[in-house]
Amino acid sequence: MAKILIADDEEKMRHLLSLMLQRDGHEILQAGDGAAALERLRDEGADMLISDMKMPRMDGMSLLAAVREASLPVPVIFITAFATVDSAVDAMKAGAADYITKPFEEDRIRLTVRRAEQMAGMMKENRDLKRRLKKAEGGHPIIHRSKVMAELMALADRVAETDAAVLIAGESGTGKELLARYIHDHSARRGGRFVPVNCAAITPGLVEAELFGHEKGSFTGADRRKEGKFEYASGGTLFLDEIGDLPLEAQAKLLRALQEKKVQRVGGNEEIPVDVRVVCATNRQLTERVEEGEFRQDLYYRVNVFPLQPPPLRDRMADVRLLTEFFLKRAGVADAAVLTDSAVKALTAYDWPGNVRELANAVERAVILAGPGNSVTADTFSFLRTPGARCARCDLFTLPPGGLSLEEMENSLTRQALEAAGNNQTAAAKLLGLTRAKYRVLMKQAGI
Repeated sequence: MAKILIADDEEKMRHLLSLMLQRDGHEILQAGDGAAALERLRDEGADMLISDMKMPRMDGMSLLAAVREASLPVPVIFITAFATVDSAVDAMKAGAADYITKPFEEDRIRLTVRRAEQMAGMMKENRDLKRRLKKAEGGHPIIHRSKVMAELMALADRVAETDAAVLIAGESGTGKELLARYIHDHSARRGGRFVPVNCAAITPGLVEAELFGHEKGSFTGADRRKEGKFEYASGGTLFLDEIGDLPLEAQAKLLRALQEKKVQRVGGNEEIPVDVRVVCATNRQLTERVEEGEFRQDLYYRVNVFPLQPPPLRDRMADVRLLTEFFLKRAGVADAAVLTDSAVKALTAYDWPGNVRELANAVERAVILAGPGNSVTADTFSFLRTPGARCARCDLFTLPPGGLSLEEMENSLTRQALEAAGNNQTAAAKLLGLTRAKYRVLMKQAGI
């Protein structure tokens, strides 16, 4: 028998379907909208999802897209009225397994569920096969031949054998999460989950609930108990990306969780033991955040047991050809010979401010521009010489005829940055690549 999640904003409809399916021995979960359904799928799992197409917060099509994006091996069956059958057919083209129409016919529902059970089995077999192949290939390979990357990977191999906390610091697009996954895949915890959390993407008031979980009724909208990421990752690795963006209050609770190896859900009293390795990443200078009082020093020492610094792509140009060939294959180009020497020369002459992520996007764009079967040449990458390339800022400033002192330029930039950032000093400092403390010095100098 299957575990089935029913998502519909009409309680009577959920109840009716539940009664029909429970008579056949199925376990039933319910959700009142698409967002709640996605959360239950991630937290509790299900063998299939039966969803209405029109719901608040997240409609059926958005829910289907989110399920596919999360690679959840769950067939999605849509509920629809006769008048909207065309929409259901469109949904099947987008990846839905089937649809059932209102009013319900019990025999039709049973048949649809049986088909979905078979599909769920095949989807799980396919997922497991992919996992086995990934393990056979060594998990998440990191493409490199440069000396600086070889040295980094040697350190990653060494720390993977331990349970030490790792802090990966580097520019955006340098592969910090990929490096964290590599460490997990080569550790004793490889059989457990790798759970990524983007600290910068969590609503500040919900950080603690996301990390440590919450009890039913602990805050508005907490209609049931939910385990946090620490519990979910127990036995595996928790990857905290952009840890420098955590609010101070959440930092204190994170420090306690790391020290005690226990968490307490929001609104709860029970201390729950967790066995988790924490790998953190940041593109900020955490030492400066500590000096500014925006990051706890004791937490910094706790997460920075073993620091790793993936280099920017401009410092590992020897890897550009290999990476480009890898991205070409990923884009469906089987023959690496389509990459000409002139193209490689053009790629290595560029600074790659967006690092490996920018290179991956550039290769995908170049494949589209070149067209099927055509060589990828220097001309194909001509878009890299448009604004955004390394010299795009060269003529950003025009020196007035009467000249300009350095102090006058600093004062002008200080005011422009503050205006561009909407009077947010932290954001203005970021625009100029400064710490907030240094930016305040410039503000004082400019009389702001």
